[in-house]
Amino acid sequence: MAVSPFSDGTPAASQWPIPPNHFFDYELETDVGMAGTYFYHSHIGFQAVTAAGPLIVEDSGHLPYQYDEERIIALSDVFNNTDAQIESGLQASPFVWSGETANVLVNGKGQLNGSAESPNCELASIDVEPDKTYRFRFIGGTALSFVTLAFEDHDQLTLIEADGAYTKPVNISYLQIGSGQRFSVLFRTKARSKLSKSQFFMQVETRDRPTMTRSFAVLNYRYKGAKAKRLSAPLVPPLTLPPTTLGWLDYKLESFHFDPSFPLTAEVTRRVTIRTHQMITNTLVWAQDNSPWFETFPSEPYLVSLYKNDSLEFPSYERAIANDGIDPVTRAFPANIGEVIEIVVQNTGADSGGLDIHPFHAHGSHYYDLGSGNGTYDPVANEKNIDGMQLAKRDTTMLYKYGETTTPGLNMGWRAWRLRVTEPGVWMVHCHILQHMIMGRSSSKYITDRAWVLRGRPDTDLGVIGMQTVWVMGNESEIMTVPANDIQGYLVYGGSVYGNESFDPSPVHFKGNSQ
Repeated sequence: MAVSPFSDGTPAASQWPIPPNHFFDYELETDVGMAGTYFYHSHIGFQAVTAAGPLIVEDSGHLPYQYDEERIIALSDVFNNTDAQIESGLQASPFVWSGETANVLVNGKGQLNGSAESPNCELASIDVEPDKTYRFRFIGGTALSFVTLAFEDHDQLTLIEADGAYTKPVNISYLQIGSGQRFSVLFRTKARSKLSKSQFFMQVETRDRPTMTRSFAVLNYRYKGAKAKRLSAPLVPPLTLPPTTLGWLDYKLESFHFDPSFPLTAEVTRRVTIRTHQMITNTLVWAQDNSPWFETFPSEPYLVSLYKNDSLEFPSYERAIANDGIDPVTRAFPANIGEVIEIVVQNTGADSGGLDIHPFHAHGSHYYDLGSGNGTYDPVANEKNIDGMQLAKRDTTMLYKYGETTTPGLNMGWRAWRLRVTEPGVWMVHCHILQHMIMGRSSSKYITDRAWVLRGRPDTDLGVIGMQTVWVMGNESEIMTVPANDIQGYLVYGGSVYGNESFDPSPVHFKGNSQ
């Protein structure tokens, strides 16, 4: 959504949420280089656990890799409580955890762990034919789960895409994927003469949680004489999957195409470190730079407020430079167009001494991932790891944990990005775990139903808008390029750009931040 500033789908940053019984149309113009695997989802409360789906941008020209067919393999979580119960508990005092995922579903299908009823549920079937090459598009649509997966008797996979960008081929035998991440792999099926059976399991296991959840799908060969039958999850798993591989794919993924805009180390203008921390007050709150932002600040989405000039001044670059990158008045991270910045996400010990993993996601332009490691980021040492590489662009990468407990506040794990700032707008950077966003995982603002009521807004089905880190990229003239008179329908909740059964929306068409 980098070219459509009011359509990024982030209510805390770019736009009002879609009111109940309304709709918001997206008309996407995809440029060359955007072909890849994406997915759409709600950005309010816990809705994305079900309000999500694949979004595939197909190639219009010559394919970098050749394959016969493709399959989508979308992963999602299922929980035993309702969205409302989970959201309420995560904000409650005392704190009530959502519970671990009951199962990781594959394309919406699966059998619940420990359930007496779910054996009647189907396992997802991934249908293939012998002696063909398939592109498997994996989508990490989970709310919480970070998983490792592999295929029974098929351990030669070639990774060719990450987060919507083609990469040079990387041979793998298993996949690690967290919430928000997408990967494509080339999968070569066996020749008919090599098949002793027609069905194999894909085994999926959660990682870095208190308990491990295991689920399955079926790789189903179709050919004349194949004896397909409905399979249940096996009592004995066919595979022994590895534990979490720290730094999986780090310093291995390179862009498939030469990128002349790749920013060199000498071009880096500044480095901003965001420290993640779990605070214990009267409940549990995730914060960045000790800044959990609640419903009182700001009172409306950033971009809306900037256009209306009524409740929030434009972020000060000078104040941010003097305050480790964040403007303490607006609580936003400003950046100048053309600037090359490094963003370092630093994991730290919680108040309780615990640690967690976080799949960090950036809206707007993709970034170049510089890798990860334990302790504190050392740019000089890390430069040796990336020297000579054409790093692949990403939008979601994992901040690992390097232990179960540590000293509260101690730096213990980092993830670094490099970004050439090219897209003016108001963009979020946040952890993609839904529970963490609701708990305040990512430093923007926190809006509850009550806040909408206080402002005269309807409180039905709006839920919680998770806390996000807000980056304001560009100055006022670069961001606010569309005359305010042309976008009045975006500036009010339930404005004319939101349709319902009584009237059609009146959208503004954007291209490159202009009409």
